[in-house]
Amino acid sequence: MCGVCGEIRLDGTAPDTAAVDAMTRAMTPRGPDASGLFVKNHVALGHRRLKIIDLSERGAQPMIDAELGLALVFNGCVYNHEELRDELESMGYRFFSHADSEVILKAYHAWGSDCVDHLIGMFAFAIADTDSGTVTLARDRLGIKPLYLAETPGRLRFASSVQALLAGGDVDTSIDRVALHHYFSFHAVVPAPHTMYNGIRKLPPATVRTITRDGRSTERRYWSPSFEPHPDRLDWDAQRWQHEIIGSLRTSVRRRMVADVPVGVLLSGGVDSSLVVALLAEQGQHDLATFSIGFDSAAGESGDEYAYSDLIAETFATDHHKIHIGTERLLPAVPDTVAAMAEPMVSHDCVAFYLLSQEVSRSIKVVQSGQGADEILGGYSWYPPLAGVPRSQTTAAYRDVFFDRSHADITGILNDDYLPGDQDYDPSWEFALAHQSAPGAATSVDAALRLDTTVMLVDDPVKRVDTMTMAWGLEARVPFLDHEFVELAASCPAEFKLAHGGKGVLKEGARSLLPSAVIDRTKGYFPVPGIRHLEGGVLDLVTDTLGAQSARDRALYRPEALDRLFADPNGIRTTLDGNELWQVAVLEMWLQSMESISAGAGSGRTAGSR
Repeated sequence: MCGVCGEIRLDGTAPDTAAVDAMTRAMTPRGPDASGLFVKNHVALGHRRLKIIDLSERGAQPMIDAELGLALVFNGCVYNHEELRDELESMGYRFFSHADSEVILKAYHAWGSDCVDHLIGMFAFAIADTDSGTVTLARDRLGIKPLYLAETPGRLRFASSVQALLAGGDVDTSIDRVALHHYFSFHAVVPAPHTMYNGIRKLPPATVRTITRDGRSTERRYWSPSFEPHPDRLDWDAQRWQHEIIGSLRTSVRRRMVADVPVGVLLSGGVDSSLVVALLAEQGQHDLATFSIGFDSAAGESGDEYAYSDLIAETFATDHHKIHIGTERLLPAVPDTVAAMAEPMVSHDCVAFYLLSQEVSRSIKVVQSGQGADEILGGYSWYPPLAGVPRSQTTAAYRDVFFDRSHADITGILNDDYLPGDQDYDPSWEFALAHQSAPGAATSVDAALRLDTTVMLVDDPVKRVDTMTMAWGLEARVPFLDHEFVELAASCPAEFKLAHGGKGVLKEGARSLLPSAVIDRTKGYFPVPGIRHLEGGVLDLVTDTLGAQSARDRALYRPEALDRLFADPNGIRTTLDGNELWQVAVLEMWLQSMESISAGAGSGRTAGSR
């Protein structure tokens, strides 16, 4: 796990090595162990390293293979790198390291950009062919690892974070009004290629982009799961599905133990993370390090789920660490958490992940997490209402249960200059409709799961985990997002997924592995009551943020809309019970944080220019 960046010049000039160095330094938290810079002809590559596989200097990046004429920067982990190494050695390739990054280099030489089809894991990489001048960018199938782009005439820059691109300078930071609309309607999810800035885009998941020396660029999607019945599985009953789902997850969890350092688990006490612990224990992992976090209660809401995580820790004899964060630590962490976000994220558990990652990183470098199971296996409350909805009415029904607010409500919050165009143009509706109307999903539930798996999951929970863990140099691995597991789950009949209150096929398959108290509990969320219920210092922070001079100059929001929210700071909620005032404030807080980076880099426009 690392941070990558680079610059490709397409106008005949040399790369700006000072800018690439600034981008590299901006990603130090992602890779605190080492750094590197490579420059040749029209390409400069930067890298920050977190040492996980092959801890020696042979695994350093940028990795150069002079014999093959290739240079690589890579972020992530290829879990099948040992099997691929054997295959490539049988083809005649010789290796100088034990790093998975070198396996990517050889695989690229052997199969070209089709090498991505051979990789099992999470990755974002750039490979420069130093002879032809061609540069290839790629991102893993589920978008677990990020890759942001900033293009101007004659130049393309890329990096693992928005902050790095801003640190390099010369970025158009005017607000992308379509992204802004998505943020306020699509549960703060901004689908690729958009970001909040017009000058920054993100490479979509499962995508390879190739840029030739003369500036020609092509982009292709190399993977897409099918949410339809598989012909070989039509006779599977519920018990067979349970067996196969658990078996596939067992393989996925085992794969994610590949490391030259210890691997722990973030244990919330829910079914998903508990099952990861159970499967590791089944495979002989002893004294597994597990970590749970809790907060002080607020407004009558409990701030921890220790009863369940303690039960799992006792059942499987883990080396368990309970981390309790008092109210006095919560408030100071909010600005730092927002500043660490690659994009503004409204989920209150961002602060929890940020503080948990800070503590966990003191003792371990790699953890497995249960993120993704709800999106893959139908665990959320908005899926059951879609059962039986005619396929032609999917998006209308989905909008009613998932979108934070209507298009009309958004026009009542944002000033006219920030609306996405014509008064009636609703880009979030159009996006969801196009996605859910496409072939390849058998039912309305399947169409919703496909959208959530390939878009919402990528740009909400997965991005949240990557951003918050990497802020402290902690690598998070997500076994529920193994692409083979996702392909299997996508073909599972919706009724098996929705059974037993959601994730039924997983819960029933886990009966022989987990205590019933964990399986049958009411679904919980990462509780951070001090954020869900704005009061005291957190409410003061929100007030100061929205009253700051930069916020007034930006003038995103209609004054009457802010007055309404401040009149009832905890009573006005989104469809999914999010705090509307918090959502408004997080965006402004994030823009102010990014503005300071842009100003320090001496970039042209500031965050908020129109």
